[in-house]
Amino acid sequence: MTFTIYHNPRCSKSRKTLELIANAGVSPQVVRYLESPPGADRIRELAVMIGVPVSDLLRRNEDEFRNAADLPDLDDDVSLAAWLARHPRVMQRPIVIDDATGVAVVGRPPENVMEILPS
Repeated sequence: MTFTIYHNPRCSKSRKTLELIANAGVSPQVVRYLESPPGADRIRELAVMIGVPVSDLLRRNEDEFRNAADLPDLDDDVSLAAWLARHPRVMQRPIVIDDATGVAVVGRPPENVMEILPS
């Protein structure tokens, strides 16, 4: 079984989610998405895996979101994913993927990850 986590080590929710994964005996691939941001296509894939529109991957309380002059229509998944790829700080975190099933969750709250971890 393989898992991937889009992780920000400065985020307490992300750290807690990573701890829950480790406690389940899983060693995920860790992607520090601020250093290696996903591209627009990957962001759209993540939204599909979670089962939400791309707009649900936005952290709307971030200054970068609230002050964005170039923010596209929130209903336009393609343009919004391209914008989010350029502004990864605004992406919800952490995102955890069960690579075998293609199912993903946002670890907010961190316990959401329990839905996809082996029991």
